[in-house]
Amino acid sequence: MEIILADPQGITRMGLMYLLHEMGQDDPRYVEDKAGLIERLKEDPAEVVVLDYNLFDFNDANEMFILSQRFPKTLWLLFSEELSGEFMKMVMLNGQQFSIIMKDSPLSEIREALRFLMHGKRFICQHAMELLIEEQSADSHPETVNLTKTEQEILKDIALGMTTKEIAAKRFSSFHTVNTHRKNIFRKLGVNNVHEATKYALRAGLVDAAEYYI
Repeated sequence: MEIILADPQGITRMGLMYLLHEMGQDDPRYVEDKAGLIERLKEDPAEVVVLDYNLFDFNDANEMFILSQRFPKTLWLLFSEELSGEFMKMVMLNGQQFSIIMKDSPLSEIREALRFLMHGKRFICQHAMELLIEEQSADSHPETVNLTKTEQEILKDIALGMTTKEIAAKRFSSFHTVNTHRKNIFRKLGVNNVHEATKYALRAGLVDAAEYYI
């Protein structure tokens, strides 16, 4: 399979090109930004993209996942210095197209990851697996907060992106009533914004992760 290097770090690209040359891949393509990547994938969607997500110009992870759905034959190797356990959990939930290797991984493991991808197989490095296990352990022991049934339902709607006005219409309640519930939920959780409240809802199992990341 053809290789696309989507990493702005010159030293990383040179190192990857050296490894790929060793493996008989002498002509990897380089793209500078998302627009160039899309144009390249339009020409040949059956490629491998080696991507530093943290340095590339994606606005957020969902933008990357939407692009992977647009080009379902493309395989992605996320190759970064640091990825959070939460982010990698999102990656794992988005199907078999994504592999993960950290930049501090040994050369033998990086070579193995590239071989797997060139044979159409998924690869998750040891470091990433350890972070995923830690994330799973944290998810299985969420902090306990005493929310009423109504508060749990409203928190789920908040986590799924609904506004206070939309939740009020759905529940046939007033804006003031739902807004009061919202304030009580944030107070009980000890959070200040929707992002933090959503993280709790995911950890507590109030929102199915697959449903949230669609």
